[in-house]
Amino acid sequence: MLGVYHAHAPTFLWVIGLLMIVALLPMALWPLQWARVIGWQIPADNHLAIYYGRCLGCVATAAGVFAIVAAGDPVTVSFYLPFLLTLWVLMVVAHVWGAIRRIQPLTESLEIGFWAALAGVTLLFLPPA
Repeated sequence: MLGVYHAHAPTFLWVIGLLMIVALLPMALWPLQWARVIGWQIPADNHLAIYYGRCLGCVATAAGVFAIVAAGDPVTVSFYLPFLLTLWVLMVVAHVWGAIRRIQPLTESLEIGFWAALAGVTLLFLPPA
């Protein structure tokens, strides 16, 4: 069933790109407020948290922007979907690690299923090799 919807991969990239921008741009702009919403405790010295939150938010937003850019070129789609799949799998690993160590709020542990599902859906849009 891999790649069964590969003809619709550009649309998938548009949707994923827009969702990433909408969901993760707030992390870049307001990292501490974003962290509080999902249950993180904010330390008194929060400069490092702000820095890493903004960095991650900017990287994720850029990935979303380039998903939209990639949607316009079939060759780029063939590159970008495996890139996103790798990103989703690494997010599963990062969240599983945090859950095992019990160092993250429940919302972060629940994201394991989200990232795994997103990886599964992305597999459906991979172009044939």
